[in-house]
Amino acid sequence: MSPKSSTSPDGFCSLLRQSIAAGDLQRGDRLPPEREMTLHFGVSRARLRQALDQLQAEGILFRRRGQGTFVQPPPATEAARLKSLALRVSPQNVMEVRLQIEPALAGLAAMRADDQARQNFAQAAQATLKATDQASYDAADDLFHYMIAEMAQNPLFLMVYESIRTVRSQAAWTRKRAATYSPEITTLLGQQHQTLAQAILQGDSDGAIRAMQSHLSTVADTLRSEQG
Repeated sequence: MSPKSSTSPDGFCSLLRQSIAAGDLQRGDRLPPEREMTLHFGVSRARLRQALDQLQAEGILFRRRGQGTFVQPPPATEAARLKSLALRVSPQNVMEVRLQIEPALAGLAAMRADDQARQNFAQAAQATLKATDQASYDAADDLFHYMIAEMAQNPLFLMVYESIRTVRSQAAWTRKRAATYSPEITTLLGQQHQTLAQAILQGDSDGAIRAMQSHLSTVADTLRSEQG
């Protein structure tokens, strides 16, 4: 990111989007402290926060109290400790836990999400339908499920979910998986995201639980077929 004199909030947002697109900032990277960014970009603290609020609303940034501002979902705080665990888990291990945890998160999200969170989540749900390749689908899917965990508004539940997410990203079977989702499976999963999102956006907790269970069952079946 190049410093700009008197950068406007819109200008700062554009610069940050360009940095992400160019690979200068990667998913999970933490931005510098606000004080450094105000000096670097020549903006006031108020303008900077306005830009960060806009990018957070778009799902590009996540701000975590006491940790900082991250490009999309931040990594779990126990990532280093979980590395050894990731070496021992199988896809079945992960899906068994996800099927226990994530339906509950979906049910809570339906009850607790505020209007702004619902608006942002609706955009994230659409992104999984628009994915043009495996990498873009994986990124959209990661953001979709992370936002559900955040909307549940339970810090302990969120920590558990972050651990699951971190183990998944570090597991050897994830990195070495040769097969990818077929276009038909990707379309089906995207449609299931829409059903799940609709239940959450309508405040239908029971419907959200059922939709998440159905979605994760499809994911589990797909993983079993790929590993078989």
